[in-house]
Amino acid sequence: MSNRTSVQNKHYHYVGKNFPRKEGRARVTGKEIYPSDLQFFGMLHGKVLRSPYPHARIKSIDFSEAEELGAVCISFKDVPDTVFNVRQVSIPRSTYKDWKVLSSHMRQVGDFYGALAAETEELAEAALERVKVEWEILPSYLDIESALKAEDNLVHEKVYIEDREIIIKNNIACTREVEDGDVEKGFSEADVVIEEEFTTPRVYHAQLETKSCVCRPEPDGGVTVWPTTQALHNTRILIGEIFGIPLNKVNVVRLTGGGHFGAGIHTNPVHLITVALALKSGKSVKIVQSREEDFYSHCRYPSRYSVSLGAKKDGTLVAGRMKLWVDIGAHHVQAIAYLGVCAGWWHSLYRLPHMKYEGLAVYTNKAPSCAMQGYGAPQITFGIETMMSMLADKLGMDPIEIRKKNYVGLGEIFWGQGPTIRSVIHSDGVKELLDRGAELIGWKSETGPARKTGRFRRGIGFARGFHTSGTGAPVPGEVKDYTTVQVKVNEDGSIDILTALMDHGGGTLDAAAKLVAEEFSIPIDKVGISPADTRSTGYDVCTHATRGVYCGAGAVLDVARETKEVLLGFASRIMNAPVDSLKTRPGAGLEQGVIYVEGMPEKNITIKDVARTAMENDWGTAIVSKSIRKVNCPPAFTTFFVELEVDTGTGCIRILRVAAGSDAGVVVNPKLAEGQLQGGFYRGAGMALLEDTEYDRNTGRLTNNAQFMDYKMLGATEMPSSENFITFFADTFEPTGPMGAKGIGEAALNPVPAAVAHAVYNAIGIWFNTLPIRPEDILSVLKNKKGRLMRHVKLENNNN
Repeated sequence: MSNRTSVQNKHYHYVGKNFPRKEGRARVTGKEIYPSDLQFFGMLHGKVLRSPYPHARIKSIDFSEAEELGAVCISFKDVPDTVFNVRQVSIPRSTYKDWKVLSSHMRQVGDFYGALAAETEELAEAALERVKVEWEILPSYLDIESALKAEDNLVHEKVYIEDREIIIKNNIACTREVEDGDVEKGFSEADVVIEEEFTTPRVYHAQLETKSCVCRPEPDGGVTVWPTTQALHNTRILIGEIFGIPLNKVNVVRLTGGGHFGAGIHTNPVHLITVALALKSGKSVKIVQSREEDFYSHCRYPSRYSVSLGAKKDGTLVAGRMKLWVDIGAHHVQAIAYLGVCAGWWHSLYRLPHMKYEGLAVYTNKAPSCAMQGYGAPQITFGIETMMSMLADKLGMDPIEIRKKNYVGLGEIFWGQGPTIRSVIHSDGVKELLDRGAELIGWKSETGPARKTGRFRRGIGFARGFHTSGTGAPVPGEVKDYTTVQVKVNEDGSIDILTALMDHGGGTLDAAAKLVAEEFSIPIDKVGISPADTRSTGYDVCTHATRGVYCGAGAVLDVARETKEVLLGFASRIMNAPVDSLKTRPGAGLEQGVIYVEGMPEKNITIKDVARTAMENDWGTAIVSKSIRKVNCPPAFTTFFVELEVDTGTGCIRILRVAAGSDAGVVVNPKLAEGQLQGGFYRGAGMALLEDTEYDRNTGRLTNNAQFMDYKMLGATEMPSSENFITFFADTFEPTGPMGAKGIGEAALNPVPAAVAHAVYNAIGIWFNTLPIRPEDILSVLKNKKGRLMRHVKLENNNN
């Protein structure tokens, strides 16, 4: 159920209006093409050889029986020995390299040491079972504590930054410290100090499409690759570097993605293995990971951190200290960047004149952790929002008012994605979101937990958060962030957009089409999204960091405006009117955009006629291609108010109502934005109540056997009805954004776990500092008043 109050976009024809999605018909009729759909003559089917042990070295491999079946086999001996990082978003001096295409050192169950390809998938499976391996089993480290105690047989002995070798000690992958102000001075000025520790889980991405890839070797020695990815050009660059192929001979093709949630930002190893098999066999090769293989490929960064906050009696925050430990699993997928963004999320939620942050990333023998919907923001927001509510309780303040008093808002500098990316906030709907959400959920009439009795106890909680719209800043930071776009006006007045920008399903490319239709005043079905690959497009960093609409579609609009200037130049010659006097409007009944002279609307010409006249007179085509880097990354603010019911007899939690608010600036795709809020809540509530990937400490295997059967996620019946899920949007305009828009994507999840935990506290009077909050945890703390119950908060008056 949508609760729209904004009137900001009524003057738009397409932006802020709902239209059928451009890919919608193909998607619902099964006509979309995914890598697993592709077939080529003579194509082989590949399988990856994976370790059954969490930590081991390979002493020998025997492929002879597999080769007797006709399989093409490769091991670590058959591929380049290049060390790299699969994630190419950060600049080289901030990129830790510890990956190889194939290795003899196995660092997790499911690690890859070889691969083979055969004429059928069944034959490849049979060949896989005939490969013989002799193993040397090594000690394994399945938690941070044991990993930090290790002095030899480490997960990695050394890693690289550019060409600089770094020796690893005690499995410490990297560290990062950030300090602002004088934290000791700040705490000395505090009237109240609260301290706590929080733990968040290793959530699996659970995207519908597992990682897959098809690679076709080309006659010129190059390759064409169809991967599941969020990053076409980064995948291309990595393939070229590893296999020594010039980039003009590496073509990566954009296909529809069946969900990524961050797991496609980096180049999945299966893509590189597919290329290696294709080069060895000289034939097209397809590999589609099983769900089990995918479970062992990636997860959300699990984090544990201690926090101290100091405040004045009036609720003003004065100081903070955080120490964070993160289990990154078997490899770096840019842990140094993760440590940086966690500091940024904390620093940018609430003003902290004095803060100190220490981050520690640790290798373990588990699946590599990587970006997932929020990239650390849900983890950090869970603890900080919980502490803000606790602080309000201790000070006798309304938890909404203490947030309004301290949040980083309009005109202030915030750290977008870490301390190296800083920009000024130009739009701010936080207070509107808090007030409107409180009204919709009935916050003011809610009673505290002390008055709740009986078996079924209802509670209301809330939390706020944000995500950056990209990673742009006036001075570039550690992260690459630009998009290359071509916009072309066709001779019939329609327009083509060509860009490597990826759409994850949230409507990024639809938004780009709407913005172009709006700018040119042409029907939206006259704007086409051209098929894209890396040969036909310029570089795009990838769709991540909630940059799709603000940065990606924003770049499309910027280039469209330059293309429009070329078109208006042609029209000026035809109409004998200055370019500055020319405007566009929809052509009533014409299915065309019309260019007219301002103040003389009767003097007009269709865009089609201008484009055709330019062609017939050899003036050229209205076409512009350009790379655009945004110099801001405005925060997309969100709030979630949640009402739930706790069954104190079973520990089960039932979510009853949700009021979800977003400050996305001008909302380009209203229905899709509502879907983002609903989807974000779904995954955030799952993180709060159910989802985790746990490991058997004896075998190093996932206890759910890497299958959905034993990986519990919320079902449709466990979500509120549509009538009880209210979405609303702040009435804001982002002056640096495309037609006033900014992001929403990841912001739709970030505060959700904290809001759910707050509602649980409001129902039963118990704060949880560890996620997920499962029924057995509820029963344990109700029975014993301990376990994962929070420690008592210590109040300190430092003036006495």
